[in-house]
Amino acid sequence: MYKVSKTASFAYSHRLLDYKGKCKNLHGHNGRVELILETKTLNGAAMAADFTEFGAALRSWVDLNLDHKTILCARDPLLKKLKEAGQSCFETAGNPTAETLAELIFTEMKKLSLPVSEVKFWETDNSMASFSK
Repeated sequence: MYKVSKTASFAYSHRLLDYKGKCKNLHGHNGRVELILETKTLNGAAMAADFTEFGAALRSWVDLNLDHKTILCARDPLLKKLKEAGQSCFETAGNPTAETLAELIFTEMKKLSLPVSEVKFWETDNSMASFSK
């Protein structure tokens, strides 16, 4: 089995509803996502996948949807106020945790027909969640 990966770093803010710790407050992170592809065979160029192509797909999606955005749960009352103020926001169904964002990116990259095996999402340098099927 061959595995290849690309990472993308970006800045974002979020807060968690129904949480008792300090993450209940709006705060920011410099996050990093790693997209891992897996395949049993190599293509004609002896590659599992072209780093440039799938890296561009990841970077494009992250830049459009998450980079320098405030990521909030759909039921967060702050979401409407920020949007009314002209702020760029990204809405998630549940709390925008690292776990939620790893699964979201996994799903979006699968929609691009990439052979995704796992997505790792670092909220900080030493805190990471992953999602795979």
